[in-house]
Amino acid sequence: MKGAEFLVKALEHEGVELIFGYPGGAIMPVYDALLDSKIRHILVRHEQAAALAADGYARATGKVGVCMATSGPGATNLVTGIANAYMDSVPMVAITGQVATSLMGTDAFQEVDIFGITLPVVKHSFLAKTAAELPRIVHEAFRIARSGRPGPVLIDLPKDIANTVAEYDFHADNTSEETAEPSKETVTRALALMRESRNPVVYAGGGIGMGNALAEFRAFIETTRIPVVATLKGLGALPTTHELALGMMGMHGTKTANHAVQTCDLLICVGARFDDRATGRLNAFAPNAKVIHLDVDRAEISKLRRADVPVIGNLRHALKALACKLPDIEPWRRECTASKDTHAWDYAAPGTEVYAPGFLKELSDRAGDDSIVACDVGQHQMWVAQHFHFNRPSQHLSSGGLGTMGFGLPAAIGAQLAFPNACVINVSGDGSIMMNLQELATLRRYDLPVKIVLFDNRALGMVRQWQELFHDKRYSEVDLSDNPDFCRVAESMGIPAFRVEDRAEVSGAIDRLLAEPGPVLAHVLIHQEANVWPIVGPGRSNSEMLHQHEVEREVAR
Repeated sequence: MKGAEFLVKALEHEGVELIFGYPGGAIMPVYDALLDSKIRHILVRHEQAAALAADGYARATGKVGVCMATSGPGATNLVTGIANAYMDSVPMVAITGQVATSLMGTDAFQEVDIFGITLPVVKHSFLAKTAAELPRIVHEAFRIARSGRPGPVLIDLPKDIANTVAEYDFHADNTSEETAEPSKETVTRALALMRESRNPVVYAGGGIGMGNALAEFRAFIETTRIPVVATLKGLGALPTTHELALGMMGMHGTKTANHAVQTCDLLICVGARFDDRATGRLNAFAPNAKVIHLDVDRAEISKLRRADVPVIGNLRHALKALACKLPDIEPWRRECTASKDTHAWDYAAPGTEVYAPGFLKELSDRAGDDSIVACDVGQHQMWVAQHFHFNRPSQHLSSGGLGTMGFGLPAAIGAQLAFPNACVINVSGDGSIMMNLQELATLRRYDLPVKIVLFDNRALGMVRQWQELFHDKRYSEVDLSDNPDFCRVAESMGIPAFRVEDRAEVSGAIDRLLAEPGPVLAHVLIHQEANVWPIVGPGRSNSEMLHQHEVEREVAR
């Protein structure tokens, strides 16, 4: 067999069902081998979309996503998607073609050192040097991608190695790698802090879902009855409608969540990394709290906030060990739930224009508990996090760490292919949709019934909002008033589309969106000056949240 056939056979052995990619010269032997494989290849229209679709597939399923591209520009076009997976701890294997080994280092046609370029944004990299080692490389790549803290792994395959004929003789070691349990000593210290606490808060991060610790986390919360705040990626670890779920924390978090963190005496961080968007000014974050930090990655412990008790290891084991009843926190629990009621969202906005939070709230109520939402990046991303209800993290696909505009549509494609019968919704903005607009053609090719909600404010909304609030309204390069007619663009690619301009049209638009059997785009016009509230300004503490009425009152003076 040829090396390319070794690679494909090894991918089959790992249970790969889908590969997202785009062919080219150096990777052509692998595409030839795929013709004789049961693996389904999804042809995207840009390599970046291949990586982002693999990312969406992985987030929705918990499996390793696979993407593939040729050498040179094909490989470099994958880099943003690889970095996106790295920042959000998403398991992925990226396969790139490479020029023949005899040409490497000669600046040959379509040669780049993709091994070196991606070193900062992968868990591990492989450069295949013989055909015979390819099965071992593939097996190791998948093991590394999904073990411990998940992440992307690169396999770079020179064309001559892909074409080399060798004997296939490989027997994979299929023993699973279980992450170590936390030490008894740290568990004992953590339990002591929990029992001393009167105002504890759980800070839930993306590691709960990625670590398959959902059941254990929910059992921990039901036993301890500690109020929970969530990061963007932690939403759904506890259903967002749960009485103890206080909402998202941080820059665009709820007043209840941020206030609880700022006044708690114990912060139990589970699978989160004290990201700046969550903490605000770090030296003012949870100033009265001791910290218990549960994480699989030792490098995250005390990296930004010193942990009084680090609990390192498998989250499932740690959460089971720490589940205990805390009867003395009942007054605090009542205070948090009362605050949640006091500061509930008000959807009665003035005017007749479409109010994006209200649109998303109604869509969430009607889309069902099994819907999957893939967001792009910007104001609409924060509105989704604030106003959509999530029952599990895999229901909410959002680029957290890298903030990749153009993520949403490819991620929705990956999720829809993973779950053909699910209601998959892509919420995008007029800035983000243009980043990977060509993937509408992929939707049509595979007839994927993704529902696209495109909020259009004729601007780069989040940048415009920051320039309004923090740069004296000096607007620079945010005007998108020359946007194309998005309905005509979608229709030119065979996708039905319709406009929504008035709030009275919202219910009917959602009816049409959810009833359409195939892909559909709703072009929703919103006010250009619509902002995301509340917001924590740059360099501010989370206790210094700005609210719409406060800003308007200040402007009126």
